[in-house]
This record gives sequence, C-alpha cells and structure tokens, in this order.
Amino acid sequence: MPSIDIYGMPLSAPCRIVQMTAECLGVEYNFKLTDLMKGEHMTPEFLKMNPEHNIPTVVDGDLNMNESRAVATYLVNKYAEDDKLYPKDATLRYKVDKLLYFDMGVLYKAFGDVAYPKMMPTYGPPADEKKHDRLKEVLGWLNNYVSGGKFAAGTDDMTVADIALVATFSTIKACEGVTDLSSYEDIEKWLTKCQGLIPNYEKANGEGATAFGGWYKSAA
Repeated sequence: MPSIDIYGMPLSAPCRIVQMTAECLGVEYNFKLTDLMKGEHMTPEFLKMNPEHNIPTVVDGDLNMNESRAVATYLVNKYAEDDKLYPKDATLRYKVDKLLYFDMGVLYKAFGDVAYPKMMPTYGPPADEKKHDRLKEVLGWLNNYVSGGKFAAGTDDMTVADIALVATFSTIKACEGVTDLSSYEDIEKWLTKCQGLIPNYEKANGEGATAFGGWYKSAA
C-alpha cells in the first residue's frame, strides 16, 4: 500500500484525526512537521500544495488535500477493506456525517471559545459564563450520544465520527481545568473503548493531545 504525507503539528486535533484514521486502515504515512508558529505553512512550497495554508495538508500521489474530516472519509473510501469506519448505508452515513459536522462546528467550537482566549489573547476576551455553559451543554449531548456503551453514531463498530470526536475530547480532557468533566462518565467509558481500538493510539493522538494540554496549562 502506498504511503501518504501528512503536513501538520501533533498539537492539532484535525491532524490527529487523519493520523488515527490512517492507523486504523493500516495506511503508512510520513508526518512532516509544519510549524505554524514559524510560518512554515506560508512558504511558497506549502502554498503551492495548499493555498488555504491550513493543516493538515495531506498528499496522496498527485492529490493534495486539506480539511481533516473530508480527508479521513477519503482515506476510508479509497483504502478500507470494508465500510465499517464509514458506512455506505444512507441512514448510517447520515449519522456519521452529522457527527463529523457536530465535531467541527459545535463541539470543537464550544471548546475553542473557552480555551483559545486564554492561550491566545488576540483571539478575544476571556470566555464568559455563557460560553462555559455552552461547552457543558455540548458535552452533555456527546455524553448522551455514547451512553450505554454505544459508539457515537449508534453503529456496531467504531467510525470516523468516533475518531474525530476522540481527537477533540482527548484535547479537552488534556486541558485540565477548562471545564469540569466529572459528570460525563459515559464519554470517559467510550473514550477508553475507542483508545483500545486505534492502533498506535499514543503516537497518533495521545502525545499530541497531552502537548496541547501542556500549552493550555502554561498559558497566563
């Protein structure tokens, strides 16, 4: 099986979505560190690959890709031996797609609105009570999605929706103090189950999530 190149940073949850998907598929990948803090995503070489200059940027042969969740589903469509990670059944695919959008536009946004002002003062003023309450509400929805030992989309097997949500929730968890997670017991059980199903989990996600948490905790 040919290998792909992943340009990004372990700190990035979207980069880790692609890494975990590749690990689950057995797709070999070369992780090419691209330090946004040093502007390495703005070089002419990088902009030629991805004019949107975001990460991850993924190269598979002649195809240059970005947007991690779209990349993850592409990898499954191209390389998977079956459709467990991304079901072809229309109803199940809707549920998976819905959660991919939920992860990007709802869960990660709610987290970012609370965490980023502390980490990057230029992001905006400190999160107010309304934004903290919003994060708790959204985590409650996730807790309900995975209650009773279910995978997030209600499937019998882990899907790319679970992988994306794992990348986000593990990042939230690593940011100790960003919110109280003690009441989300079903999420914790689901996370543990998914961790056991993702090959090389620490390399593909755990180390990067921990590093992100360290950044958050070190911020003023």
